[in-house]
Amino acid sequence: MINYLNLYKVFFYLRYVEETISKKYSEGKMRCPTHLSIGQEAISAIFSCLVKKKDYTISMHRPHTHYLAKGGNLNALISELYGKANGCSKGRGGSMHLVDESVNFMGSTSILGNNIPIGIGLGLSSKTLKKNNITYIFLGDAAVEQGSFYESLNFAVVNNLKVIFICENNEFSVYSNLSLRQPKNRKIFQLAKSIGVNSNFSTGKKLEDIYKKMKNAIDYVNKNKKPYFLEIKTSRWIEHCGPNDDSGLGYRSLNKLRLWKKNDFLISLKKKLNTKSNITKKIENKIKSKVLKAFKFAEKSKFPKIQDLLTNVYE
Repeated sequence: MINYLNLYKVFFYLRYVEETISKKYSEGKMRCPTHLSIGQEAISAIFSCLVKKKDYTISMHRPHTHYLAKGGNLNALISELYGKANGCSKGRGGSMHLVDESVNFMGSTSILGNNIPIGIGLGLSSKTLKKNNITYIFLGDAAVEQGSFYESLNFAVVNNLKVIFICENNEFSVYSNLSLRQPKNRKIFQLAKSIGVNSNFSTGKKLEDIYKKMKNAIDYVNKNKKPYFLEIKTSRWIEHCGPNDDSGLGYRSLNKLRLWKKNDFLISLKKKLNTKSNITKKIENKIKSKVLKAFKFAEKSKFPKIQDLLTNVYE
């Protein structure tokens, strides 16, 4: 059963963080490339309602919402974007390389598909050490075009690892549509199933459907101690890398983009909750205050010391 109030809190929180990063990026104080999840937050918001602290999570180049949904510290995230010493990666990783072992967010990586075998290693370690947890691996549709994807799924099946692959399919690899990169009519979740991983698909058009299928995946993995692959359709609303609107570049359908925005879950959730009172206003004000304080905290924080340049650097 979905707790819509809690879901709205997380959803608005994730959206407002990403929108504030987008708004403030032009100030030139965040010097790392950023891949924002505006439009794709529903998956992370639902994930936050179902994941447990003991579970491992590994992300890719678009990790902000995954990190926060796993319980990551907002001050540490924003400080990392500002390159500050108190960032979750000590100011060394930037937007694409977040890590916080205190909440079992085990990292994110900028290399396409590189996070998948890392997640498999985490799943194997959990099995070896007899830990009763799940490892979540977030990936995009383009990652399934990498050799690491096939090798990792095969290894997960052969070794019966408690791993859930969550594929956020926004249909684009930078400016290239899925139809230009993969065979016509091929379904990603069916491809995963052909390798031997129990798989499912969500159109991403209903919150209840995403929730149900993610919960079913978790229940399956816990019961059978085998991997699971869940493909969820979604849409990013701004450019692949950066804070700006790129809808005028002509590489994607504006009608399809407008439809995704028209069906914004955040709007429908707000209407559902505000039937009797304006309950969401207090939630939004509280979250806005928290987010703006995090940016102020990051700006006032110190940069790493020059003598620490080679600390935790390994050849």
